[in-house]
Amino acid sequence: MGKRKKSSRKPQGPRRNDPLPTVFTCLFCNHERSVIVKLDKKAGVGYLDCKICGQKFQCPVNYLDAAVDVYSAWVDAADAVAQDAEASAKAASYSNSRSTGGRPAASSRRAADIDEDDEDDDRGYGGSGVEVDDDDYD
Repeated sequence: MGKRKKSSRKPQGPRRNDPLPTVFTCLFCNHERSVIVKLDKKAGVGYLDCKICGQKFQCPVNYLDAAVDVYSAWVDAADAVAQDAEASAKAASYSNSRSTGGRPAASSRRAADIDEDDEDDDRGYGGSGVEVDDDDYD
């Protein structure tokens, strides 16, 4: 008994990879397919430009980088700027509270005083000269 004959297949060529995108969504205006990335590998610079809002970005690239790498560098740079702005805003509010001697600002102190007054209203006024009127008026 012999082996079964396998059907002959033609050799397949190498698989073609899908090209990576060069057009992306803008982080600032949220328009799809408005950000165009161009790579100048000779100069070693990647350019990113939004057609709608005019946002521009440049970063260094090497021979291995693609348009996706420039876009991701832009996203990382935008996140870093947002975190720096948030940290500086927190530092400014901290220094503002430090300049008042660690006490809250006058407006927040007034709000705290009002809250304390509300607590006093529950107990009522116990001073002399005030009489409680129990009569019902129709």
